[in-house]
Amino acid sequence: MKKTYHIILIVGILFLQSCNTKKSQTPNNHIPNFKTPYLGQKPPGLTPIPFAPDLVSTDLYEVNSAFTPDMKAFYFIRRGEENKTSAFYEYKYNDTNGEWDKSEIVSPWIGRPVISPDGKTMHLGDRYLEKTKSGWSELQSLEPPIVSNDSMYIMRLSESANGTYYFDTYKENDLVFPIRYSRLINGKYEEPKALPKTINTGTYLSHPFIAPDESYLLFDAKREDGFGDSDIYISFKQKDGTWGNAINLGDKINTNAWEASASITPDGRYLFFSRNVGSENYENVDIFWVDAKLVFDLKTKE
Repeated sequence: MKKTYHIILIVGILFLQSCNTKKSQTPNNHIPNFKTPYLGQKPPGLTPIPFAPDLVSTDLYEVNSAFTPDMKAFYFIRRGEENKTSAFYEYKYNDTNGEWDKSEIVSPWIGRPVISPDGKTMHLGDRYLEKTKSGWSELQSLEPPIVSNDSMYIMRLSESANGTYYFDTYKENDLVFPIRYSRLINGKYEEPKALPKTINTGTYLSHPFIAPDESYLLFDAKREDGFGDSDIYISFKQKDGTWGNAINLGDKINTNAWEASASITPDGRYLFFSRNVGSENYENVDIFWVDAKLVFDLKTKE
């Protein structure tokens, strides 16, 4: 009986060790724990597909999507609707019925939405909204040294978990505008600095998206190794803290058309980006999504 007890005890310990091992090996990138995640859409595989046809991706111009960290609100921009120059939409998850309720953001649209990792700020280029108990605040403006008075403006600004800003610096009629960063030091932002040539090579360097832990940076540009128009690239942070050579996301993501405004969902599972599926007039641009494995597997090709 004593021998049997010891065997049962050992088996139990081994079982618990196995469970703990499996748990520690499981990434913290689970599907959102609610009824209809991702607007109720069937997730894609390793081939990009339009996101939420008819709800989000239509025969008009849709760009720059963003989820909140809890994955319960989704934002995107649409142009081309009748009697509207552009519109900024929100789909918000309803915990009661599992539906996604659509509304238009009251604040005027400017810039591309990127939500901070803590969910407290929605960056809109050189403007931003702050989260309040009743929703989003009034539109506010960034101050120097992030913004300047030399006719440059920011299309997209992305924030890491430690508060560092990464942003493009668009200037009218200038094709070469570097992506810059600015660290938060003792509560104040330092003078912006240009990222290295591993990233800032080519033209139309735009729409940076920084990982919360700053392990990678997504952006788009026209470069000699591209497929035609603007392509999406990724640079991985190296062990010594430098940025690795930018890698083209490849022919499953990039085509001879315009691809831009890429981001990874807060749960780490999917890459979202915009692609021109219309003519050179950009009358039809759709938001696509694809399994993020396609992106992270590129790290082995550095």
